[in-house]
Amino acid sequence: MPEIAKFVNNGSNGITPVIAEKVLRQLPQWKLEFTQISAPQFPHLVDQLEFLADAVEDAVEGAYKELPYTAVAQAVFALLYAHKKMSILPESILDMGRADDSSVVRAVLIQNEKAFSIYAGSQGVNWQKITSQP
Repeated sequence: MPEIAKFVNNGSNGITPVIAEKVLRQLPQWKLEFTQISAPQFPHLVDQLEFLADAVEDAVEGAYKELPYTAVAQAVFALLYAHKKMSILPESILDMGRADDSSVVRAVLIQNEKAFSIYAGSQGVNWQKITSQP
């Protein structure tokens, strides 16, 4: 996990408020795409992506101002990573195609667990349902 966390940290360093706003405009479509993910070996991935998308929406729109920008930037990075068509492991590889997406998302959730847990509580979301576990 340390290598994935390093990858996330390096990638999120380039996320600016302008990039976050561009992602915000794409999120309604991306949320629909995320619901179509079929990855039974990663049962929490869709819920986790939707949770991160909601957190980014609320933070970037100013509806939730308590989320640290590092958490927002990492969430934006994870959403960009999961959405892009090329990744470390192509989605066409059966049973493994979403492993990298899941690892990136989990690294974001784990590194920002306290902030996201508080956010989840403020939104009436069951943090245990989101969980940072695979």
